Amino acid sequence: MKKLVMVMIMTAFLMLPSPTTAEDKGAKSGATAKEVYTGTLVNMSGGTVSTGFTLTLEGRTSDEEAQKYLSILASQGQDDLLKAISKNNLGFIAATGKTRRDLLVIREFQIEGQRRIIAAFERWQGFFEVRGGYRSTDYPFSIIEIVFDQKGRGTGTFIGLAHVRIKKDKKTEQFRLEIENFGSFPAKVMGVMRRK
Repeated sequence: MKKLVMVMIMTAFLMLPSPTTAEDKGAKSGATAKEVYTGTLVNMSGGTVSTGFTLTLEGRTSDEEAQKYLSILASQGQDDLLKAISKNNLGFIAATGKTRRDLLVIREFQIEGQRRIIAAFERWQGFFEVRGGYRSTDYPFSIIEIVFDQKGRGTGTFIGLAHVRIKKDKKTEQFRLEIENFGSFPAKVMGVMRRK
């Protein structure tokens, strides 16, 4: 296990305000036009393994909701955060050979002229993993980050087993979101293209 503090994800995931467009103002809270993307997850830990995926986006997490979730995480922990967001359905992700998972949090930003999407969902767990009560069950989230270039092609990072918490920085005395990855390295997200 290796602790991974993802500064870009940490900042964008819950803390940065997302830009509001005229289209967003006319839509109900969190609603956006449906977008469908396909791509490949490439796991580099222990040997290269690739898996195709489809990502369907149907909504976004508002700034107000993001702050509420951050407060729940800070005061009650990740288990209560998962309970609070478990009924959210902002789209879904489906990977080859896996059942689809509802997207529970989606944040979108423009940073340095590039579109960035970050989504979190309850991760895939096997029957024997849950039954055996292994330490990996303490990592209930999966987080995908995709950064798009000017031509609309995306690459990014995928954390398959993530533990989230709020910690106080000893130097700055500021609270920060910390994401711990169960594996040695996060997987790469490659070849993302919009389909609809």
